[in-house]
Amino acid sequence: MLTCDSKTQVFIVLGTTDMRKAVNGLSIMVADSLDLDLFTGNFFVFCNRSRTIIKILYWDNNGFCLWQKRLEKNRFFWPESELEVLEFSSRQLRWLLDGLDPIQTRGHPALSYSTIL
Repeated sequence: MLTCDSKTQVFIVLGTTDMRKAVNGLSIMVADSLDLDLFTGNFFVFCNRSRTIIKILYWDNNGFCLWQKRLEKNRFFWPESELEVLEFSSRQLRWLLDGLDPIQTRGHPALSYSTIL
């Protein structure tokens, strides 16, 4: 199980990523291309072209962890923006992994009832 506390920053790497990349390739991508510090414990989230696989790279005390989720049906909602990296909250990451759209921050539609059963 992936655990992320409220202090952990989550960086969504926009665009598509070659999912053949493992820890070394993804960490080089973060350090060189995105110019971010890998050793903070922050989460770096990548998605493939078909939006069916997400990988999360992070540093945990004495080594890198690479977490992956593959959908068997449907697709992840993946942000489309001009920015290279988008920062999410840990709550938005959970929404993304649960299949919700983290960009549309609206809640469930309001319900109205006329009687109580």
